Amino acid sequence: MNFSCTKTKLQEAISIAQKAVTGKSPMPILQGILISAKDNELILIGSDIDLSIETKIEAEVLQEGSIVVDAKIFGEIIRKLPNSLVEIKTLDNNSIEIICEKSKFNLIHMDPEEFPSLPRINENIIFSVSQKMLKNMIKSTIFAIAQEETRPILTGILFEVKENKLNLVALDGYRLALRSSIIENEDVINAVIPGKTFNEVSKILSDEDENVNITFTPNHILFNLGDTKIVSRLLEGEFIKYNSIIPEEFALKVTAKRLELLNCIERASLMAKDGNTNLIKFDIKEDTLIITSNSQLGRVREELNIILQGEELQIAFNSKYLIDVLKIIEEDEIVLEFSSSVSPCVIKSKENNNYTYLVLPVRLLSN
Repeated sequence: MNFSCTKTKLQEAISIAQKAVTGKSPMPILQGILISAKDNELILIGSDIDLSIETKIEAEVLQEGSIVVDAKIFGEIIRKLPNSLVEIKTLDNNSIEIICEKSKFNLIHMDPEEFPSLPRINENIIFSVSQKMLKNMIKSTIFAIAQEETRPILTGILFEVKENKLNLVALDGYRLALRSSIIENEDVINAVIPGKTFNEVSKILSDEDENVNITFTPNHILFNLGDTKIVSRLLEGEFIKYNSIIPEEFALKVTAKRLELLNCIERASLMAKDGNTNLIKFDIKEDTLIITSNSQLGRVREELNIILQGEELQIAFNSKYLIDVLKIIEEDEIVLEFSSSVSPCVIKSKENNNYTYLVLPVRLLSN
C-alpha cells in the first residue's frame, strides 16, 4: 500500500473514525483503525462491535491495500506532523513508513483480515432529518439517560416517529426528558439507541440544515452523512411507556424567568453539596419562590419573583437535576407545574410545545 494526502484531511478522518474505538475491547485488533486505499480514496473504519464509524477522504493512491494501525498512536503521530503532505507506505516487516517533510516514522501494523466486517445494511427505507435539528434534540435529552447498567434499556434514548412527529425520550428513574419536532414523515418508528452512540453522532453532526439519512433494521441503525457512515446496534427490550409517567393535570403552576431561577438554584446548591442528595427546598407562596438549603456547611436563602396560579406548596429537589434542565432550555421564561410535594415537577416552555422535562422531588421527613 502506498498513498499520500494532506495532513489536515487525514487528521480529521482519524478523529471521526477514532470515536468508535473505546480501547476496552478484549480484541487487540479493535484498538486499531482499518485503513483501505483504493481508487484514489481512503476509507477509515473504527469499531468496538456495538458501534462502527466509516469515513472517506480523497488521497493519491499509488498502490492499493489495507492495514490496521493502533488508533491512539497513529492519531498522535499525524496530529503532531507539520501541516503538509503525508506519504504512507507499507514495508516488508509488518510496518508502515510515515513521511511528512523531514519527519519519518516507522509504525507496526496489524492484519486487516482480523478486523470485523461492518453489519451489512440495505439502505432502501431511509428516514431523513436535519442534522442541526437532530443535534439539538440529542443535546436536549442525553443528559437524562441512566448511567448505571442495572436497566440497560434506560442507558439509551427512545427514537420515536409517529403522527408526523419525531420524539426523543430519555429517563433514568429520577427525571425524564422529552424533545419533539414536527416532521413530514408518515412512518412509525420505535427504536432505542445507545446513549454512547448518540453522544458520538452528535459530535459528528454539523450545525447546518443539511439532512442526515437514517436507516433502521431490526437490530441496527445507520446514519449516513455522505462521506461518513455510523452503524450502531440498537438496545433490546421495551422502553418504558413514558406518556403514562407525565402528569396531565396539576394543582399549581409557576411562571418564572429561567436564568434567574437557574442562578438562584446554583447559588443554593453551593450549600447542598453535603452528602449526595444536593438537597434544596422550594417554598412557593403567592408571587414569591423561596429557595433554601441547610447543611453542616451553613445555610442559604434565595428569593425569586414568580407568577403563581393555584395553591401554595413546599417541595424539595436534588438541585443537580433542575440545573441540568435549566441549562439546556433556551427560552427566557418557563412554566413549572406541580401536583403535590411528592409528585413530579413538570417543566415546559411558556412559548412552544416542543419539550417536556420531568423531575421527581425528594421526600422530606415531616417534623
